[in-house]
Order: sequence, then C-alpha cells, then structure tokens
Amino acid sequence: MALTTISAIVFLVVFFADLFGFHSNPYLGILFFLVLPGIFVFGLLLIPFGAWIERRRRARGLAPSAAPWPRLDLNDPIQRRAAVIIFAMTMANIVIVSLAAYRGVEYMDSPQFCGQVCHTVMKPEFTAYQDGPHSRIACVQCHIGPGASWFARSKVSGLRQVFAVSFHTYSRPIPSPVQQLRPAREVCEQCHWPEKFHGDKIRRVVEYAEDEGNTESVTTLQVHVGGGSEKLGIAQGIHWHMNVANEVEYIATDEKRQVIPWIRVKDRSGAVREYVAEGVMPDQLAKGERRRMDCMDCHNRPSHPMAPTAERAVNERMASGEIPKTLPFVRRETVKALKASYPSQEAASDAIARSLREFYRTQASAAYMSRRQDVEKAVNAATDIYRRSVFPEMNVRFGTYPNNIGHMDFPGCFRCHDDNHKAQDGKKISQDCDACHAIQ
Repeated sequence: MALTTISAIVFLVVFFADLFGFHSNPYLGILFFLVLPGIFVFGLLLIPFGAWIERRRRARGLAPSAAPWPRLDLNDPIQRRAAVIIFAMTMANIVIVSLAAYRGVEYMDSPQFCGQVCHTVMKPEFTAYQDGPHSRIACVQCHIGPGASWFARSKVSGLRQVFAVSFHTYSRPIPSPVQQLRPAREVCEQCHWPEKFHGDKIRRVVEYAEDEGNTESVTTLQVHVGGGSEKLGIAQGIHWHMNVANEVEYIATDEKRQVIPWIRVKDRSGAVREYVAEGVMPDQLAKGERRRMDCMDCHNRPSHPMAPTAERAVNERMASGEIPKTLPFVRRETVKALKASYPSQEAASDAIARSLREFYRTQASAAYMSRRQDVEKAVNAATDIYRRSVFPEMNVRFGTYPNNIGHMDFPGCFRCHDDNHKAQDGKKISQDCDACHAIQ
C-alpha cells in the first residue's frame, strides 16, 4: 500500500507537470511514464499477495499478524464509510492505471522516445528526420500507422530492439530498407493521393568547380512528374509507375534493393509483360525478394534524407549562401576536409575547422585577413554538414544509404531503366532521358 500510494502521488504530480510542459527530457519520460506505473502496479499486486500469505499463516495455525477483519455489515456506519472509501480508492486506482497506460503508450510513440532514448543507435536517423520534410509527422505514423495489429507487431519488434541495444548486438549501420515497413498505400497515400499527381516540376541543380573562383554551372530540369486517374485512363510521366491502373512488380536480388533483374508490368487493359536482365539465371530470381512497386521503391528516404556525397552537400550550401561562393578555393578545400576520416564527430569538428583556417591562413592569407568572417562562416557550414551526414560510431558516412530518387549518385532509376531489361517480344525498358525530364 505504501508503494502504491507514493508512486501514485508522484505519478500524478509528474503527469500534470508534463501536461503543462514543465519537462521534456526523454530519459525522465522513461522513469515517470514507464517505471513509476510499473511500481504502482507492483504495489497493487503486493496487496492481494500479502493477503494470500496471511491466509496461509492462519491455515497453519499461526497467530494473525494483524487485527482480524471485521464482519461486513453495511448497516454499521463505520463499515459503510470504510466501504465507500475502498470503492473510491479503487476507482482512483483504475483512473491512475488508465492514465499511466495511456501516457506510457503515447510517450513510447513520440519522436523523442524513438530518436533520443537509444541515442547512439538512432542518432543518424533522428538527425536526418529533424532536417527532413516530414519532421512534423511522428515516427509511428509512418512506421506503424493506424490499427491494433500493426501496433502489436511494432511492440513485439521493439522488445527485440531493446535487447539488441542492451547487449550492443545491433547492426552498425542500421540496415536499410526496413523489411517490415507498412505498405505505402496504407501510410504515404493517406496524404499523397496518387490520382492527384500531375504536371511538371522545375528543378534547378547548381554545381561548383574546384578552381579558385568556384566556377558555377547550372542545370535546369523540367521533371515530368505525371500521374493519372483510373477513371480518365491517364498514365504519364514518372508517376506512371504509381498510376492506379498499372501494376508493377519486381524481384530484387540484394538486401538494399539496388539490383533488380526482373520486372513484371500489368497495364490497365490487363496485358502483362515481363522484363529480365541479360544473363540472369532462374535460381537467382528464386532467391530474390519479390514485391509490388510502391512509393518507397523510389522515395526510399522520405523522412531521413542524408547527403549522398560531400560534393553534393557543399554545392547545396554554396547555392544557398551558407558557404560564401566567392571565397577562393572554398569548394575544393571544404570537400577535402569533409572526406577525411575522423574517429568521432567531436574530432571531426575540430579537425575540419583547423584544416580550413590553416589553408586560408597559410595559402590564401589575403582572403584570411580581409574576409575572416566568411572563413568562419564556411567553417560553421562545413562542421554542420559533417554533423548531419557522418556518424563514425554507427559507421554511417556519405553514401551509406542509397537514395533512389534520380540516378546521379546511386543507380536509382537505372536499376530498371538501363536498356538491359528485355521482354520475350524484344521490347526493352527504355533509358530515354526525355521520358522523365527535359534538360535546359
């Protein structure tokens, strides 16, 4: 009773403190919403257990350890008041347990719990999530979604992950893609309606050379996003693959789904055509993973984007002005500093800053003396790129996780569109550039 009473009081105090936003530490959340309710329930279980022990004592003929229970007579005002108090406390206990269960589940479904409790393990994914386009969407909305069956499945999987973290048996890096991820049509398509994709999108790609002036080159792409409707029979552009009237299946023969030797396409009329890459044997296909193509086969890093290369990351920072593009050799030196190997992020921050400052101090002294603020701006941007992209403790570096959008840094579209997949009638999956975009 003492354990139950004390833990109940502490829980209620913390519950209202959390309700009004007085704490946000994920580790305190574990203590308050998982450990404290456990102590509370343990205290409740001890009460009948103690009564059972007492009953066994008396059955052996031993003297009662406490005063005997009074005979129940609700006509007695004292007993009636005691019954009312016991009933009220039982109702209070039910409320407390319900609040604890609800808040505990709610806390375990929060991004803070997912990303910060297992700090080292999830640091790369949580950092990318915070910078991603879905950072206002809770992790569980994509990884679990609605429904009791997926909720139960996720909690069972979570137990395995708890043991892996406790005994340091988790993979470094965390494997991708997630094999048991919920189908995109049950998650992504709740917001991104395939029938409503339409039109083209203009994308401007800015790159810089490694010369003194960081020569800028710009490529403008008119991306044929496309899409369509089953009712209207429209099927065009990149989202032709996701048109509701089409069905695309494939077999991947590697864990990262980067090698796709077999594709099956069924169009809206029911016609089926199978494409097979040259030199692929039936036993290889039998060992592969077969799945129906969905959003995640191209948008495989929607909430956890990471820079594919140091060059790409520096180009983007220069284009946005975070790295001064008029600073001599800034592109070359920043990429060089980022691509070096460091034992930790802390060591990397010091080494990158030291490398850039030393270069400008010794080899570009005029720029160092007259543009010291720009040098420091480049230093800050470079260390931030490393902090968001490279995690030595988890073996995550530039390019660790393939991104299948496009085909510049990873195979992406060319996993299928390589002119090497042929059907029995001789038709190939085209690599025609104009099918997806117009280059200006």
